Amino acid sequence: MLAFISICIITLAAALDATSLSIALPIITEKLNGTAIEAFWAGTSFLLTSAVFQPVIAGLSHVFGRKQLLLVTALFFAVGSILAAVATNFTMMLIGRSIQGIGGGGILTLGEILVTDLVPLAARGAWFGYLGSMWAVGSVTGPMMGGAFAQNVSWRWIFWINLPIIGAGSLAIFFFLTLDKLPGELITKMKKFDWIGSVVFIASAVSFLIPVTWGGVMYPWDSWRTLFPLLMGVAGIVGFGFYEVYLSHRAFDNEGKLLPGDNVEPVIRISIFNNASMLITYTTTVLHGVVLWSLLYFLPLYYEAVQGYTPIISGVAILPESGFVAPMAVIVGVACAMTGRYRWAIWLGWFLTTLGSGLLLLLGPGTSIPAWVFLNILVSIGTGMLFPAMGLGVQASGYTQDAGHAAAFYSFARVFGQSIGVAISGVAFQNSLKQKLLTYPDLAPMAAEYSKDATALVNVIKQMAEGSDKTDLVKAYSDSLGTIWILMTALSGVALIMSLFIKGYSLDQEHSSLQKFHEEEKVSDAESGGK
Repeated sequence: MLAFISICIITLAAALDATSLSIALPIITEKLNGTAIEAFWAGTSFLLTSAVFQPVIAGLSHVFGRKQLLLVTALFFAVGSILAAVATNFTMMLIGRSIQGIGGGGILTLGEILVTDLVPLAARGAWFGYLGSMWAVGSVTGPMMGGAFAQNVSWRWIFWINLPIIGAGSLAIFFFLTLDKLPGELITKMKKFDWIGSVVFIASAVSFLIPVTWGGVMYPWDSWRTLFPLLMGVAGIVGFGFYEVYLSHRAFDNEGKLLPGDNVEPVIRISIFNNASMLITYTTTVLHGVVLWSLLYFLPLYYEAVQGYTPIISGVAILPESGFVAPMAVIVGVACAMTGRYRWAIWLGWFLTTLGSGLLLLLGPGTSIPAWVFLNILVSIGTGMLFPAMGLGVQASGYTQDAGHAAAFYSFARVFGQSIGVAISGVAFQNSLKQKLLTYPDLAPMAAEYSKDATALVNVIKQMAEGSDKTDLVKAYSDSLGTIWILMTALSGVALIMSLFIKGYSLDQEHSSLQKFHEEEKVSDAESGGK
């Protein structure tokens, strides 16, 4: 229990930091004299590095050990927090946020993997629910904390507050997380790790995600600056896939069991894609990340830009959308563990997410407080149910010896979805807003400039004098957010249909892990011969 609680503590730190910056960004941009593009990258860099480094950190943990990697990633997170806290310009901020992202991504993926090490599959649903609730609690309190610090104290405390949390969690991990040691000398382990695949994956993933992120913001989608790295990234990821297939065939048999010898272990085992149910669950996990992060990113902007709320009130207003995620993750995880079934939660979760996303279309400039509170509840319940349910689906569908690898890729799939989710929604918002502003003669000259960045436009709206232009701009902003809600409804509907083809597997499986929890056996002096 103490070992698991220590994992939850540092997971909470990573979750808080991933969500606390969005509401405070307009204030930070003003204080550091930053541009809209710099503010955009401050929010995006954390997610990008978090996604890119997750598979590599997971691969390192398979070879060198979970505990060591968890402490290293916690150190990265702390160093990144300090750099961001003392930043005097956006260059320092971006460096700090990127280092934080590496640490945060490692913390999140290793947390998922460690659940598979510590707990048998039959009981794993509840533990996935508890761990998922840490992420959910961070999603709930992060925006409020960020808004409160930025408005009433200092935005720097968004980062300083991480240090005592990550410090306490690291100390607890050092003392309480005792795992069986992996065999082999350091040199042997270094030879076993897939260094080539790691470098290719990081380079290709960065080359893919950066143009996806800046397309339509820094450069047009048809610009060579967007298309060239994007295509290079796709080519690199395809090449990486073939290389991992080659390594997997050399290192494992047809059932995913490690063959004898000193073969290089791939970063991503091909055996974790052994059936259609796993492929569907991974795909819908990406969509879950897209939907959840798009809502968490753009709903606060609705409250600030359309409703005119302060950052703190906007942080409170996001509670109906995120407040049910944590309790539903725990309730569903426990229910799945008790019943031994999980597909019902996947189906119901996607149904409620689809319906809830559609209800957001009713949000507008004149929406009352009770209305927007109730309109957000269904999507909150739905997205919360999916955290433990899909995690169990991946675990049950695969080989028992692949549990850690499957959990790592599941975590990566969700963060990858989060990384591209804001970009996808941002493109939908930009195109819609530009078209709507062109219909207003007084706003048409600024259509291209205003539609570039949703966050920067919040300050523009707040600084405008009351009048028809401000009313029209707020209406256009609200209607453009409606385009995002339509897109999220469509993606959730696709995921719902796909989930109907997932097969049910038994949760009563043998617990297989090389890094199980290690508890020293206490022997009396008499039993040990007085030694």
